[in-house]
Amino acid sequence: MSNTREGMTRRGFLGGVGGTAAAAAGGGVAGAVAPPPPVPPPGEAPTLWREFARTPFTHPQIPYVGRAGCHGGARRFPRRAVVADVTDHGAVADGTTDCAPAINRALAAAGRAGGGTVFVPPGTYRIDGLIRIGHDNVVLRGAGSTRTKLYATRNLTELIGVYGSRYGGDKSSWSWAGGLIWLAPEARWNSLVTAVQQRDWPFEGWTGNRRDEWETLTTVRPAPRGTWTITVTDPTRLRPGRLVLLRLADDPGHTLLEHMAGGGPGAEAYPWDRHTKLTSYVPYEWPARIARVRGRKVTLERPLPLDVRPEWDPRLTTHVRELTGAGVEGLTLEAVETPQSPHLLDLGRNGVVLQCAYDCWVDDVVVRHVDNGFGLVAASACTLRRTTVAGRGSHHPYFCREGSHDNLVEDFTIEQRTIPAPAGTQLHGINVEGLSSYNVWSRGDMRMGTFDSHKGLPFANVRTDITVNNNGRHGGDAISGPLFGARFTHWNIRVTNERAGLIKIDGLAPYSATVAVNKVRAFDQIDVPDFAGDLHSRLELYGATDADAVRPRNLYEAQRALRALRIR
Repeated sequence: MSNTREGMTRRGFLGGVGGTAAAAAGGGVAGAVAPPPPVPPPGEAPTLWREFARTPFTHPQIPYVGRAGCHGGARRFPRRAVVADVTDHGAVADGTTDCAPAINRALAAAGRAGGGTVFVPPGTYRIDGLIRIGHDNVVLRGAGSTRTKLYATRNLTELIGVYGSRYGGDKSSWSWAGGLIWLAPEARWNSLVTAVQQRDWPFEGWTGNRRDEWETLTTVRPAPRGTWTITVTDPTRLRPGRLVLLRLADDPGHTLLEHMAGGGPGAEAYPWDRHTKLTSYVPYEWPARIARVRGRKVTLERPLPLDVRPEWDPRLTTHVRELTGAGVEGLTLEAVETPQSPHLLDLGRNGVVLQCAYDCWVDDVVVRHVDNGFGLVAASACTLRRTTVAGRGSHHPYFCREGSHDNLVEDFTIEQRTIPAPAGTQLHGINVEGLSSYNVWSRGDMRMGTFDSHKGLPFANVRTDITVNNNGRHGGDAISGPLFGARFTHWNIRVTNERAGLIKIDGLAPYSATVAVNKVRAFDQIDVPDFAGDLHSRLELYGATDADAVRPRNLYEAQRALRALRIR
């Protein structure tokens, strides 16, 4: 069999992933044969990669993320037939007519029809309200991010109301929630807005405003992390294709949180009870589709993210109805340019947010002059591809929170701000928090910001093949707990300003891997480890000088290729 991505041997794969093929040279004198371009020397394959390839689902430092993203990381998104044009519903590309009602009418009509694409032709469309996608298989598609623009004139505080924090204080939750393009199941969105307007600040995740909208489908027998097939007590209500939640509760000794941190003396000694915001995030809720049911054996579409132990009362449960198969493509969302708000007082000029969404996507979308750019809030198995945050500067260019898992952000750009940051504002970067796990940020160009692990014990996340001007700062309340859980991996990162903070994590994150980072030094915000003792972290190829110094170059792409070996 040829050495293709599908058919390569393990030996060929280990030696070849990350290599580059020479492209034919063109031009020059007629009839002359151009010399081939120089082939860069092969990068070095670290020991960590060889270890991971042998045990990809259970490696102690590197998580398996080879199925992160929409439809398991599919290269192509579904192409749904155009069923509506917003101009047929009253939208006018004159930049002055409020087109939000017309766009929402077209989206609602597509939803009633069972799905399809709503097309927004080239031009500038003013929107005085937010755009809602609340039905499965509905796609809002412009003519391209350079040709179709939605010009947003109002913020979420004006449109919905003041949104305080459920943890108290005078913070605005629009600083990390909600979007002017908001993808969420219709019933879930309605319940959230009602709670905000009643000032009954909600939980925002998969089990409702009070985390009580679920019921048990079956209990689950013990199984180790990395297992694909589990044994259940009662398979009666399970079927292939159904989305279920794996629910793991903690015990009084917080052994679940310790497990998320990798276990051992450091995690055992951590004062978990003092961090009440963190403990409010438990139970851990992980959505996954069922691939196969054979008797009491149930195979999931991804391997277990954690051990399943009896003391955590493991069960598969229902959840609020998810949004699935929906997307936004080919447009720019530009807010009225206003000064950035003081830290945590954002009014909600936010970009695109996916909430309680599964197998949804955003592609070729630019947001400009926003408070917060792209958000994943209790969203899982979604892909953000070819996205850009631009304009006057953002608080969170990207945020991933409230138990968001298995998402993929790739080919992303955070542009340098167009005006200086006002006093009292804050810049984070690519944020992850709130027990969010197995998310990937790949092939990024971060001209400002940082790798914002925002406390709340996120774990098993990967950032790979990214260039970053590391000038942002991490956030997170003191009661939110650790910055890092186990199995964070930073792989092939180019830091242009030599700042170490939150990039070189071998002294910070337990059971972590830092591979192929150029020489950096600590200055500005100085990181402090949360756990005492041996962190069991790994550092390899430190001081790498270019993107091709490590093989494979991109850890996520390499894991996708490894998946093709059918090693499961």
